[in-house]
Amino acid sequence: MAATTSGNDSTRGTNWLNPDEHILYICSDSVGETAEAVARATLRQFDSRKVRLKRIGHIRSVEEIRNLLKEAKLHESFVAYTLVQPKLREAMKNEALKQGVRAVDIMGPMLQAFTDTFHDSPKRQPGLLHEMDEFYFKRVEAVEFSVRYDDGRDPSGLTEAQIVLLGVSRTSKTPLSMFLAHKGYKVANWPLVPETRIPDELFQVDPSKVFGLTMNAEAIHKIRTERLKAIGLPAGAAYASMDRIKSELGYAESVMERIGCTVIDVTNKAIEETAGLIMERYDLQR
Repeated sequence: MAATTSGNDSTRGTNWLNPDEHILYICSDSVGETAEAVARATLRQFDSRKVRLKRIGHIRSVEEIRNLLKEAKLHESFVAYTLVQPKLREAMKNEALKQGVRAVDIMGPMLQAFTDTFHDSPKRQPGLLHEMDEFYFKRVEAVEFSVRYDDGRDPSGLTEAQIVLLGVSRTSKTPLSMFLAHKGYKVANWPLVPETRIPDELFQVDPSKVFGLTMNAEAIHKIRTERLKAIGLPAGAAYASMDRIKSELGYAESVMERIGCTVIDVTNKAIEETAGLIMERYDLQR
């Protein structure tokens, strides 16, 4: 199911109905990224018509909520929301009930469970997730590190990294590095190419920090062929030939075996899924 985001749209005005498109409304008294992340994770479980996410952030009044629900009703849709202000959350529940629109409270049950279990009260302050706290600066540092040591640019970063990724070309090393960096991990990745010498630093890294990425040869062939088309090169180039791919995969497998690292087959896996496996294994070992 495809999904696009229209950003921090205004609810003013009426869009023409498109029978081939669903609109899922995201509402927040902050920027709405939390609700959008949950919505996107949900969409991946379905295979249906195209869905457009319409995010309305920085909600401050009951009138804005009322207008949003009217539009959602017009489009026969529903609203997913993260509202921490009690007045706005109550207004959303009441107005949704009045207008007969389903409204899904993403954060409310968690806030209530925390309050009931730990006998504490929430700050009820929107946008705390995006404050420039210690983790924010840790994440910035991790992103800068991962960019600096991306795709074998400098082997010195291998020994400094928290996580090292290995794999042949087109096994998602770079996007996975960036995703992990945004989670606060310093990542270095190294391409495994038979003609390129493996740096000594790689064998100095704790194997538990190293993750080898592999993929089905047919899947790599398809990705590389599309890549060649995109840059205007002939599809028959050696880079995308099955013989070359199988040779590279065999070489990569032997290197990973020498290192003794964890190997993950990323065929048909989303970046988030692979990252989840790596973070779980890394955190468990630490």
